[in-house]
Amino acid sequence: MKLPVQTWFDRSTSRARDWPIDRLRAQKAGTRVSVVLPALDEEATVGRVVRMVHRLAHDTGLVDEIIVMDSGSTDDTARVATEAGATVHHRDEVLPEVGSRPGKGEVLWKSLAVTTGDVVVFVDADLVDPQPQLVTGLLGPLLTDPTVELVKGCYDRPLEGAGSTSGGRVTELVARPLISRFYPDLAGMVQPLAGEYAGRRRLLEAIPFCGGYGVEIAMLIDTLELRGLPAIAQVDLGRRQHSHQDTAALGRMATQITHVVHQRASGERSDAPSITQFARDGYGHYAPVTHVLDTAERPPMNTVAGYARRTAKVS
Repeated sequence: MKLPVQTWFDRSTSRARDWPIDRLRAQKAGTRVSVVLPALDEEATVGRVVRMVHRLAHDTGLVDEIIVMDSGSTDDTARVATEAGATVHHRDEVLPEVGSRPGKGEVLWKSLAVTTGDVVVFVDADLVDPQPQLVTGLLGPLLTDPTVELVKGCYDRPLEGAGSTSGGRVTELVARPLISRFYPDLAGMVQPLAGEYAGRRRLLEAIPFCGGYGVEIAMLIDTLELRGLPAIAQVDLGRRQHSHQDTAALGRMATQITHVVHQRASGERSDAPSITQFARDGYGHYAPVTHVLDTAERPPMNTVAGYARRTAKVS
């Protein structure tokens, strides 16, 4: 039986302050927790995010390892992250036998091969004011309820000069209408594209990882299909400050998300999506630029031979 959106929302949404450190520490028992930061040219912010997680790990024991997945940075992201206390892996060095692709989905997928946690927490590396509740809030449902397998963060996303919650432009203009049309069970998700979320390894290794910016919406849909709505929870993390992309970049992001949702809703696979955008050239004329966007998926990690060998060795 489908749960009404409001019923699911009330039952499955908590606040970060509902999960005090002492309660989580008592519930952690033998659960191992990995925190993963996907990063591409984030030298300006990655250090403060890693230091926040490192302090949390040192003070509470709730985090067992901090991994930064470098998606091909050309700046000092790797050095800054290492000096702040993280272990850094470059995407090209993880499972080299399967090759390497650009995009966020790739490094999130490959992080499963270099982490050891029973629970994996993903936190974006571009946060301006990272707070411990970004991690503790996400851990709460997973450490206290064995039926929960994926926890999404939700928060206010301030956009300078545009109001207190105007940062989620692609969410409101693209993702939410698509969800309401094709996956109404997920309509209670406040931030379906949130980069802060956590999942059990048994779930994460059983689902494909979409390339590019389609990874978060694909993960939500795939979890719904594989485990059902009651396996998903969300936590109100308060306020999230991060860098914002320009409108053209958001258009490319929206194209990827639209493509992924339509593929899953229709059950059909199609070529990589493209979008034509326009900008003034040096003569003042509009010049078209067509972008072909790679949303190719990686298979469930538990089907990859290199990962299976690693798991057997670790266990």
